[in-house]
Amino acid sequence: MGVKVYKPTSPGRRASSVNDFAELTDKRKRPEKSLCERLCRTGGRNHHGRITARHRGGGARRIYRRIDFKRSKDGIVGKVVAIEYDPNRTCHIALIEYADGEKRYILAPAGLKAGEEIESGPVVEPKVGNAMPLKGIPTGLDVHNVELNIGQGGKFARSAGASARLMSRSDSWAILVLPSGEMREVRVECRATIGQIGNVEHQNLRWGKAGRMRHKGRRPHVRGTAKNPVAHPLGGGEGRSGGGRHPCSATGKLAKGGRTRSPNKITNKRILRRRKSKRYGQLVLPKKK
Repeated sequence: MGVKVYKPTSPGRRASSVNDFAELTDKRKRPEKSLCERLCRTGGRNHHGRITARHRGGGARRIYRRIDFKRSKDGIVGKVVAIEYDPNRTCHIALIEYADGEKRYILAPAGLKAGEEIESGPVVEPKVGNAMPLKGIPTGLDVHNVELNIGQGGKFARSAGASARLMSRSDSWAILVLPSGEMREVRVECRATIGQIGNVEHQNLRWGKAGRMRHKGRRPHVRGTAKNPVAHPLGGGEGRSGGGRHPCSATGKLAKGGRTRSPNKITNKRILRRRKSKRYGQLVLPKKK
């Protein structure tokens, strides 16, 4: 995979770059119809019709591909038919056809190519694309699509270029270092897939112009200080102002430095080291009770 830069024929093209989709087997291939669903857009509105997520709406129509996050088809070898593009996520997906004729989509790890065979089960070879419980994976390997609870399906390390590293393991718990830097304990019976998620260069793309964000369904974001006092806590004032208070949302919720995770989550005790703080560039240690 690589990043493609065009000639600067316009101001928007000058500042933008695109994915060359070199990992895809066939760029014109239609998705597997039996694994597709219609995706209803909400425009950021809840079931009452009120906007709960601002700056959402429009965008290109997308078809949802059902992804096999559980990897529960044990003992049957699957063949990689194609590596395809998925508009609903940053990584690519792989179409797998199993020996019994069933087809499924999985997240495509880096290095997986069409024609290769993968497998899932309690005891399989620890190679890229195979899924197995953490108790059977050698320590030090990179994994993705990691389950948080047994049989729940993968929850961690699912975006482009993401991977978690299996550091150590005991009889009941495995210690993983997540892409954010967080160190966490997970049951050894939880499944994970070997390897790193593909499309690694996705983070280096530059969108270049507002129109590409509109294609993604992102509407313009207006600064709070540019609004009237009735529309935002930072609005109003004569001329340009700094807001007069700490940055916040339109409802007054602080935007920087505040903790958003619930202190009563049952999985808090399984976090050995907090993720890196984007504000201070250091690790955030859990509070002592």
